[in-house]
Amino acid sequence: MRASTIVRHGAKASERQARRPSPTVGANDMPVRIQAASINPLNLTLQQRERPNTSPNKKDLDVSTPRNSPSPARSSYKNAATRSVSVDGVDFVYRQLGPDYGVPLILLIHMGGNLDNWDPRVVDGLAARRRVITFGNRGVGGSGGSTPDTIEGMAHDAVRFIHALGFGQVDLLGLSLGGFIAQVIAEEEPRLVRKVILAGTGPAGGDGIDKVPALAIQATIKGTLTLRDPKLSLFFTDTANGRRAGRALLRRLKERTDNRDKDISLPSVRAQMKAVKRWGRQAPSDLSTIRQSVLVANGENDRMVPSKNTIDLAARLPKSELVPLYPDSGHGGIFQNHEDFVARALGFLES
Repeated sequence: MRASTIVRHGAKASERQARRPSPTVGANDMPVRIQAASINPLNLTLQQRERPNTSPNKKDLDVSTPRNSPSPARSSYKNAATRSVSVDGVDFVYRQLGPDYGVPLILLIHMGGNLDNWDPRVVDGLAARRRVITFGNRGVGGSGGSTPDTIEGMAHDAVRFIHALGFGQVDLLGLSLGGFIAQVIAEEEPRLVRKVILAGTGPAGGDGIDKVPALAIQATIKGTLTLRDPKLSLFFTDTANGRRAGRALLRRLKERTDNRDKDISLPSVRAQMKAVKRWGRQAPSDLSTIRQSVLVANGENDRMVPSKNTIDLAARLPKSELVPLYPDSGHGGIFQNHEDFVARALGFLES
């Protein structure tokens, strides 16, 4: 069987999820690659792979996982099946692991990221006790459609995806761009969202957020010229400890060798950058309208979304809990300190 085959999650499966009772209510390797021969920051080389041909009428079949494979609760992210669900006629790809019960935890990835940019130690750690779902929003990775150029549009697509899976209530973990999206969902869908975790992110109008796209482009160009992955400079501090943590993350992100997600396309990257710039230039958010409990985390030296935004979020959210900023850590603080973060996140979600 081809390792690139994805599992189709059709309308019948969604109906079964909706009827299932709940115990509660209810580029790879950062972001893109640039041609070494060019210094135009938008002249991007992307690895394109054929999208698997799936039919919405086919019966659910996990053809990428052997019949004697472990159950989702004991699986690991590096071999979790890649599935798809139709969202208003457009296929969204996702992976699910962990217990097949309880309020699901939906993970929202950073700018330029796809399914394979989540640290498997974070996902596996959370999935040890929680049902965890990662997904590609509209136009991202193997998901179809065109990526919106506003955070609000991305949030609405994420809500449609959650509804397509039949969930009446979810928890959210948003990293960077994903944190912007999570804030909008929490505000607009208070009955859908139970708890929120925000990492490496900030409020609308936050200090320096409108400069994130330019920083990402500059780091990608520099990374190409120096043969260093731009994640090392964007997500980690330039210290011995930071460089060591960055190299460790890059190794973990390569653990999955089969059925990897598609790289994000140039149009999607442009749309995300436009959305981030708009978010950073908006009037400051009225965070008092977010009434859910929120856990806020980051490194103390985030050069992408300056760490002062993390403190600002925690101060302005009515029901927030601030994880002490991780020392000698940056934008990827939850990856660098994954053991501590997972423990705190599980404690928060289960409290």
